[in-house]
Amino acid sequence: MKTRIAAALIALGLAAPAFAQDALLNVSYDISRELFQQINPEFAKDWKAKTGRDVSVDQSHAGSSKQARAILEGLPADVVTFNQVTDIDVLAKAGMVDEDWRSAFPNQASPYYSLPAFLVRKDNPKGIKDWDDLARDDVKVIFPNPKTSGNARYTYLAAYDYGLKTFGGDVEKTQAFVKKIFANVPVFETGGRAATTTFAEKEIGDVLVTFEAETGGIAKQYADKGFVRVTPSRSILAEFPVAIVTENAEKKGTEEVAKAYLGFLYAPAGQEILAQNFNRVHDKDVLAKHAADFPDVTLDPVEDVFGGWGKVTEEHFAEGGILDTLFVNQ
Repeated sequence: MKTRIAAALIALGLAAPAFAQDALLNVSYDISRELFQQINPEFAKDWKAKTGRDVSVDQSHAGSSKQARAILEGLPADVVTFNQVTDIDVLAKAGMVDEDWRSAFPNQASPYYSLPAFLVRKDNPKGIKDWDDLARDDVKVIFPNPKTSGNARYTYLAAYDYGLKTFGGDVEKTQAFVKKIFANVPVFETGGRAATTTFAEKEIGDVLVTFEAETGGIAKQYADKGFVRVTPSRSILAEFPVAIVTENAEKKGTEEVAKAYLGFLYAPAGQEILAQNFNRVHDKDVLAKHAADFPDVTLDPVEDVFGGWGKVTEEHFAEGGILDTLFVNQ
């Protein structure tokens, strides 16, 4: 009898409640695959318990800026979990994300954070400890192309910040310092995951610069290689902003589940998964539990050093900006 009822509903173009399922597309940055593979099933359990409905979450991963362009070109993201504010601002400017997206969730819509840090080879043979070591003639550095990767843009900003502090605000010396680091990169991959492959599997370079969360994951994945995590003395605060792609979610009727999905990242269960993957979180109890994974470091907000993301975009990342002048011929 139930089968005949379901068949009749389908014939009428209706869906039986028992067969209803929510579906989301989370468009994220390049190196977050494994993280959300752990988060998604836990969110599905939570959603089922609260609503009685099933949910499937599909993923899309690439460089953060590349992902933003793909959404503008039609990739039907319900939510974005990016690694730089500017890529969500691009979507907001196009009317796809609410202009006030930063106030939609706590901590400026950043449920977790990290910083550019280092991963070096077994026993750290080059004695790499801080950013100035990356400018040495005998050190080969691996990180992706800052023109295509949000990960690498944070690396660029952190190196620039360190130069400003080291040289007392001398811009000319700072830019020469950053340019020397660029010159020490033998190959620029388009995203963080490819850079990891270059360092860990192709065994190119002395140090990989990536998010601290990624250094922990790589060291764990390649435990047989004995990679060593190195936290520099200071770095740039790397926030991981999230937002609902309102234009798509409204069309697809997924606003409710999209909001719940991003909200789960702030819940204790979500924060625990994030911390287990070496991300720094805002939940004090979870952070205290994982304190051993997070060495002390001076974190400088982009706003304090560069005057905010709008100014950074205009002065450093726009065509013909400071990044272009330092990255020329790379």
